[in-house]
Amino acid sequence: MRPTVHDIAIKAGVSLATVDRVMNGRPGVREKTKAKVEEAIRSLGYVRDVAAANLAKGRVYPFTFILPLNDNAFMAELRAAVEQAGERGRIERTEISIIDVPAFDGDALAKALIAAGEEEPAGIALVAVDADPVRAAVGALKKKGIPVVTLVSDLEDSGRDHYAGVDNQAAGRTAATLLGRFIGPRAGRIAILVGSLSVRDHQNRLSGFSEGMALDFPNLELSPPMEGRDDAAVAERLVDEALAHDPDIIGIYSLGAGNRGLIAALEKARGNGREIVTIAHELSDHSRTALENGLFDAVLNQDAGHEVRSAIRVLKAEADGVPVIAAQERIRIDIFIKDNLP
Repeated sequence: MRPTVHDIAIKAGVSLATVDRVMNGRPGVREKTKAKVEEAIRSLGYVRDVAAANLAKGRVYPFTFILPLNDNAFMAELRAAVEQAGERGRIERTEISIIDVPAFDGDALAKALIAAGEEEPAGIALVAVDADPVRAAVGALKKKGIPVVTLVSDLEDSGRDHYAGVDNQAAGRTAATLLGRFIGPRAGRIAILVGSLSVRDHQNRLSGFSEGMALDFPNLELSPPMEGRDDAAVAERLVDEALAHDPDIIGIYSLGAGNRGLIAALEKARGNGREIVTIAHELSDHSRTALENGLFDAVLNQDAGHEVRSAIRVLKAEADGVPVIAAQERIRIDIFIKDNLP
């Protein structure tokens, strides 16, 4: 059995109140008595349950989430999940604040991180941008002892504590397998629509997709990626232009947002007699409808609520100095076609 504070008191020959004073650094204990208690703790191998102690004290954890400002459906879902977590704050002993930054803006994100750190929260979660100022800001937070979790898009080399999101390299490889099998033996070109290559999730999806296509589907050639900035109007224009100028495009992989614009372009292509095999990300009202009417062949999805809950659990664990349960924090990739829609 694990040793308890009662065992410490018996071994040191002191009262429970004295053990409590020593463990919590409160005054009123002679140095000789303090040394006896500390020796009892060492000899018994006692490890304090910090999380339980914080629960007993009613500790409240102030967390800051830094989120990109844009109108894509997934980020709206992510924001809603953070807001819902904030509403549960009294139950979960959290106080959650949100800082908005322009999407894909590394300098703005770095400034927001520094500003958030000045408030000394118990932890910070961010949708990362792959930029040196962001790495430097995360490093500065870590030097101050503030836990940092990246959310949805990672920044592995920043010194962050944890990443709450899917394996985007695997997501890209999965998209390649789906697209290649839907197309079959036909030869042709694949158009790739990204949000921005300044974020690691899009970089990794593109890398995994390119790797999978080259390995398993040499009959399919990849066009250079088009950056739609997760903007529906930009995505529609880019896909319109690509299809108009290249009759050999027979498939599209959309690895970011902007699905409304992609759907509009595919509807026009269908009106002109072209059916394009399409794999996209994130199950929204728009992508669900596109699956149902055959404009999308498959959608890869991540659970925004799970990612937010994971980030909060990890930040609490880091704040308490207790281990993270890796299996609990693994975020799965869901695959939806029109036949298995929830």
